[in-house]
Amino acid sequence: MRVALDAMGGDHAPGPIVAGAVQAVSAQPDMTVALVGDEPRIAAELARLGSNRERLEIVHCSQTVDMGDSPVEALRRKPDNSISRLWQLLADKSVDAIVSAGSTGAMVAAGLRTRKFLPRVKRPGIAAAMPTAKGPCVILDVGANISPRPQHLFQYGVMGSIFARKILKRDHPTIGLMNVGEEQGKGHDLAQETFDLFQNSRWKDSFKGNVEGRDLHRGVVDVVVTDGFTGNVILKLSEGVLEFVVGLIKQDVIGALTTERERAGAALKALLGKYHYSNFGGAPLLGIDGICLICHGSSDERAIASALRTAAQYVSTRLNEMIVAELDSLPAGSEEAPVNSA
Repeated sequence: MRVALDAMGGDHAPGPIVAGAVQAVSAQPDMTVALVGDEPRIAAELARLGSNRERLEIVHCSQTVDMGDSPVEALRRKPDNSISRLWQLLADKSVDAIVSAGSTGAMVAAGLRTRKFLPRVKRPGIAAAMPTAKGPCVILDVGANISPRPQHLFQYGVMGSIFARKILKRDHPTIGLMNVGEEQGKGHDLAQETFDLFQNSRWKDSFKGNVEGRDLHRGVVDVVVTDGFTGNVILKLSEGVLEFVVGLIKQDVIGALTTERERAGAALKALLGKYHYSNFGGAPLLGIDGICLICHGSSDERAIASALRTAAQYVSTRLNEMIVAELDSLPAGSEEAPVNSA
């Protein structure tokens, strides 16, 4: 198992990125990690950590896409960047998976430039596991495709269902379409046409119709389908609400206690640890020929190690092979939006 890791991606790279790689290979004997980026800086971090560099390789790149860069412009202006090199290694089949905590926009743009999509996939989408009252669900897209077509959203439902079955262990995953109301006929043309695609497909029994934002964390469905703009807003809104509520609990609940304050604080810390993004190991870009994980920009070494383990898991479960088989079994034209005769 060989995974390429963007050593220069992330808010605090390369320190926690390299440390996460060292931690991952120590825990997984069959994994080799190719650290992609500035060789002198990576080597210095490995030396600082006292690593013997066993199953750790360095692939040198002289340039980095910064978080503030325009993704497309940066990829053009900085050809020897670590993100482009990741995709080159994946396209050449030199690695089984790639992982980055760098610019999401650049990761997606570089992936689209390779055109290395799985057969019949129209546009890849980012899938994010979200906590719910009934266990995690998956929502996609959360940022790769902000102007999708109905066929794209339909395929996200199919790919998300396979992800829910194989990764989230849902025996019979249910699918919901994010909308402004539950009733059929709600929403804009994209939502209505996507609804019709699901209703007229062999996935109609798994499709539970429209879901609203408040349904997401209730666990009403296992797979939530939406466009990348809405999905990204939902993802970041959920993070913000969690931080806000936790702050209120610390101040107004725990702060008001006269006894058992330490126990209450420990319980809150344990709860936060359970739902911390580092436990989910990054968000996969589904639909590309290979495994790609996009991590939170502030990922620490624990989150990076988790992402590397998750990437290895996706490779070993043969997730892409199942996506290809499922899409290939769909009748020709079944993903096309029906023509409105009105």
